[in-house]
This record gives sequence, structure tokens and C-alpha cells, in this order.
Amino acid sequence: MKVVSHALYAEDDGLVCPEVGGWAEGKYRLLALYDELFSTGMKNKWDQRVYIDLYSGAGYGRCQGTKTVLKGSPILALTVPNPFDKYIFCEESPELMAALKARVGRIAPAASVTFVPGSCDSAIDEICAAIPKGSSSNKVLSLCLVDPFDFGIKFETLRRLSVVFIDFVVLLAIGMDANRNYAHYVDGQSTKIDEALGNTHWRERWKAAGAKRKDFRRFLAQEFSMSMASLNYLQKPLDRMKLVRSVDKNLPLYYLGLFSRSEMAFKFWDDVLKYSTDQLSLGL
Repeated sequence: MKVVSHALYAEDDGLVCPEVGGWAEGKYRLLALYDELFSTGMKNKWDQRVYIDLYSGAGYGRCQGTKTVLKGSPILALTVPNPFDKYIFCEESPELMAALKARVGRIAPAASVTFVPGSCDSAIDEICAAIPKGSSSNKVLSLCLVDPFDFGIKFETLRRLSVVFIDFVVLLAIGMDANRNYAHYVDGQSTKIDEALGNTHWRERWKAAGAKRKDFRRFLAQEFSMSMASLNYLQKPLDRMKLVRSVDKNLPLYYLGLFSRSEMAFKFWDDVLKYSTDQLSLGL
């Protein structure tokens, strides 16, 4: 399969364009490559391929402190060489949703897109209803991107989606969040981590481990992986996740991980991790 590095940059179109950190370019390059491998590799194996973005945003983002405009995850997924058969974009902000709709209408007017307003957690019934029903004569595979601003994932939302054939690419935004709010989380004053992991027993395991505060980020990533394993997703070591650091101070910001029930998906993922910084044509 020949994969061509994706065009990440866009022209300012005058619509709402939220600022993103300098690290976002690397993230979007990785996502674009995986979208392309997934959509092309699964094209002849499934009757319908569905792309779901739970935190879609406006479709474009401007690199902080610059005039550089990047294509966001919805636009990157829409413009792969072998587009998905169906797209589901969820966004809580009406302003960002309006900009996304306008960009989708201009860039991919023929695409089959369902726009779901509101938070993905409150709109999970609508999101699930928008996924085509699979059958023996209509095999449906979904790829779901979970890219929140912080570690505010609700594991129950992923559990609801996991009843169908679906892979997840999840951004675990636990670097700065876990460090700043460490005491608040560990002392049990916040349920945020409980909801993200889908359990309340992680504190006991953390205390029993006797680990240092600097290890909390890795611990939470491993705990999330264990939670996904409870849904029959393959559990992989942390080195199969992408650790992204800040551009200015090189601080760990988040992990980007794939969660799939198929080893083939991880072959694609390993290729992406290997080549995600290569901006030339890739012969995989």
C-alpha cells in the first residue's frame, strides 16, 4: 500500500478558527496517516467504513502565535484518498459546529455526514443511532477519534459505542492535567478520573504501588488501557502509544493510543508511529 503524506495546511477562510498548540501538527500528521491506512486497508474487507469524531471542533485550527492554519481531524478524515462511507461529527459548541458544517459543505459536499450537536456524552444515543446497522450482508466497521481538551472522557460513552465493530484512537490528555490536579484526584475529591477510567478502584492500586507523583501520568495511561481491555480490546504496552510533549518546554502533554480488537490495526498503527514524522511519500 502506498501512502502519501497528507496536506495538513489550509488557507484562512474567514470562519472561526480556534488556536491549537504547536504540538498539534505532529498529532494531525499521525491521525491523517492512520485514517488513510485504515480507510484504504479496510475498503475491500467491510461493506461500510464509518468515521466518528466525538470532539470535532471547527475543522480548522490556527497554530498558537502564528498565522499557520491546520486542517483538523474531520477535514483530514474527509479528504483521504479512499473516503469513508459515512461520517459522524459531534461538537458541543454551536459556533464551532457552524464553522465545521460550512467547511464540510465546501470541501466534501458529496460526503455522507451526520452532524450531532451537543456533548458526545449527552448525545450518545443519537451518535449510536447514526451508525449504520451491521448484518451478515452489510459488514460495518467504525473508527472513532476521541480527542478532548483534557482528561474529561466518560468511559461509559466508549462502552456504549463498543457494542459494535469499532476501533478507537484516544487522546489521553493527562500530562498537565494530572500534574496540576494530582492531590485533588488522588484524595478522592473529584470523580473526573473515576468517570474517565470507568472504575473507582484505581486509587487503591495507585497507593498500593507506592509510586512517585512523576509516575502518575504513566499509571493513568495503563489504567485506561486496562479499562479498554475489559471491553475485549487488546492491551498493549505504553511504548505502543505516542507520547507527545510540548514544543517549548518539552513537557509530557498526552498519550495518543489505538484501541482495537484486531492485530491488523496495530500493524497499521506501528507503521504510523514509525513514519508519522516523515513528510515524503511513504511506500508501506
